[in-house]
Amino acid sequence: MTVEKRPAFESPAVLVAPAPVAPVMKRPTATVFGAILVVCRVVAGIVWLISLAVLWRRVLIDDLGLALDSDAQAEAGSNLALLVVLVVGGIVLAVQLVLALLIYRGSNWARITVMVFATLSITWSAFDYFATDTEITLRTTLITLALDILVLLALSSRAARAYARRPRSRPRDVSARATG
Repeated sequence: MTVEKRPAFESPAVLVAPAPVAPVMKRPTATVFGAILVVCRVVAGIVWLISLAVLWRRVLIDDLGLALDSDAQAEAGSNLALLVVLVVGGIVLAVQLVLALLIYRGSNWARITVMVFATLSITWSAFDYFATDTEITLRTTLITLALDILVLLALSSRAARAYARRPRSRPRDVSARATG
């Protein structure tokens, strides 16, 4: 069995050209794996939000350097800030879950959107590591960084691209068939 190797450099025109595929195509493993990885990213986000909620007071005191008094107003403000972070985080995770479903169904724009955000997340982690001496550990960003890299590898494959960009057959209009 001979497999054609991919060249190290390909012209952008070749990469942008539509791949010759049939309208009915089996969903590639790379697409399924990419969607599963996005769901894993959502699960990691849920775990992070739960741990943030449990450790909120310690995060405010140790990481942000805020001195919390036993003042009721300060406590209410702290709880409101936590609620805002949890709601925004929940919305972001819900959007990621919808994108995972769309990727599984073959949406090209969802695939590209997830790859762009994964790239931004990886870039931010690299910047944070090199500029601020933040450690990449299992407790901080290692899991999300690994998931982002795997998402990029899976969704940028030729098979995933061909599946997402395949021509779709449109269902026939039933009323046009009935009259004609």
